[in-house]
Amino acid sequence: MTGRRCPPQFCSRLHLERQSQDCEVAYTDTMRIHIATDHAGLDFSQDLQSHLRSAGHEVIDHGPTSFQPLDDYPSFCINAALAVVRDQAAGIECLGVVFGGSGNGEQISANKVAGARAALVWNESTAVLARQHNDANLISIGAREHSLEAAKRYIDIFIAEPFSAEERHARRIAQIAEYESSGLIAGHEISPAAASADSIGGV
Repeated sequence: MTGRRCPPQFCSRLHLERQSQDCEVAYTDTMRIHIATDHAGLDFSQDLQSHLRSAGHEVIDHGPTSFQPLDDYPSFCINAALAVVRDQAAGIECLGVVFGGSGNGEQISANKVAGARAALVWNESTAVLARQHNDANLISIGAREHSLEAAKRYIDIFIAEPFSAEERHARRIAQIAEYESSGLIAGHEISPAAASADSIGGV
């Protein structure tokens, strides 16, 4: 990553509030971007891929490649999330973009992959905070909820924003990963799954 002035097309309102017009951030100019959608986001996907490639990013499309009104998005989004986690583990700088009508199902699907941290983004500040505080490695967007230009702007901001690496945020992300791998969080009580299931069922 290189420290340089944040370009206007990437600069967020939070940057401007924090650092006034002299906004200097560390970010990578280009990276690999994994994309997945459903039929509701297919047209947007084609436009977004062109937009990202024109910015110098390597774009990998995980589908779909044709319009099918009854398609099922989970496999597309899971494959994108798997690719992001695999590439990051290999030291390849990358992020993921998943989207559909609302972005909710796509986010849920991506987050079923161990190591995926998909954030549903709906404005500039959530795009910034997803990266800055949560080190999200995938952004989920509702293609029917935003104009094309707004959605592209949120994605640009998400890609440009680095993780803050503040101890409190890193600690919480590590706890999520620990629970994901072991079902436990050291130093914190986690209710046994069986007890939780019993209480839900009223047993």
